[in-house]
Amino acid sequence: MKRREFITKGGLATSAVIARTSSLGAFSKSISTNNTINIGVIGTGDRGGGLIPILNEIEGINVVAVCDTLPFRLEEGLSKTSNKAKAYTNHKKLLENKNVDAVLIATPLSSHSAIANDALDADKHIYCEKTMAMGLDEINGLVKKVSSSKSIFQTGHQYHSSKLYNHVVKLLKEGEIGEITSFECQWNRNWNWRRPVPDPKLERAINWRMYREFSGGLAAELCSHQIDFANWVLEENPKKIMGIGGIDYWKDGRETFDNIHLLFDYPSGVKATFTCLTSNSLDDYQIKVNGSKGTLFLDYIKAWISYEPNVKKEFIEVDGVSGATSNPNSQRQIYPLKVSHLDPSKQALVDFRDAILDNKQPISNVFTGANTAKAVQLSLDAMYNDSIQYWK
Repeated sequence: MKRREFITKGGLATSAVIARTSSLGAFSKSISTNNTINIGVIGTGDRGGGLIPILNEIEGINVVAVCDTLPFRLEEGLSKTSNKAKAYTNHKKLLENKNVDAVLIATPLSSHSAIANDALDADKHIYCEKTMAMGLDEINGLVKKVSSSKSIFQTGHQYHSSKLYNHVVKLLKEGEIGEITSFECQWNRNWNWRRPVPDPKLERAINWRMYREFSGGLAAELCSHQIDFANWVLEENPKKIMGIGGIDYWKDGRETFDNIHLLFDYPSGVKATFTCLTSNSLDDYQIKVNGSKGTLFLDYIKAWISYEPNVKKEFIEVDGVSGATSNPNSQRQIYPLKVSHLDPSKQALVDFRDAILDNKQPISNVFTGANTAKAVQLSLDAMYNDSIQYWK
């Protein structure tokens, strides 16, 4: 969905805001010499800390600041910069650093909106990890503020940047598997999702994903990637969302569900299911797109196509499709897609760098991020309130 379509259909803003989003405008600040972007990482836990080594590998990006409220997390993040970055325990102090051009926000979901708003006020470019924001008011407010800003804003749905995923989306839109009728998505793990806690007082700060005050649970942390993909392919938002979940296996005091099952109904008639388990890991992460002429399968970094028996195909390295292997479950031939691509997280950060230097809208931006965040919020409302939620 294009930016104008999102704002008009989502009811997020007036025509004045639409006009302001028609272009990104000039740079809000000068980038450091030699086109090097100085970045500060806010939140150096598993995700933020894990991205620092990737940032270190990207030409034109320099991690100059790190921030975390937990001392041991901050120390870990700082060590990944070889102790060259400046350390902060308060993100507002980091944002006062004039040497910082951009920030990567990898804090608990409940704090994304407030930190992003502070970063916009400080005239910083922003890479905000998924899910973009928590709560419809916060989502809508962030869209409006970014729309009137000169800062580049990228949402951390890294598969949106993947060359493989972009190729797959192109094939699907060109009708490679015919008319799409449904998506079947899963992200299953056999793990309690907990992090070790050195002090019981830090339980909620470290295991924030378990508590509704801070987290959208499995829907926000895992399903959001696949929801983003379905929205992207269809260029639609779901008109109706249903869902159930529960704390049925890991009965350990958590508040967010340990299993969820969502059903989306799109305006085009396409249905999509999203399942997350924490008690069984069979097939791990998988997206299956069913079409009238075939089925496309995706995992993190690979893709395959299986065609319906009545579809005749000649394969001579056309559109990256080649070879064939048998599928013991369906007795059909499975054709792998061969597309050269970087790790999705690295590609997303390269795209962020390029978007800043070229002053262009990222492919995963505040508008696509808001669509996904809103769908996640409605999914949570459907599950927690035992109700059907409608896109307004």
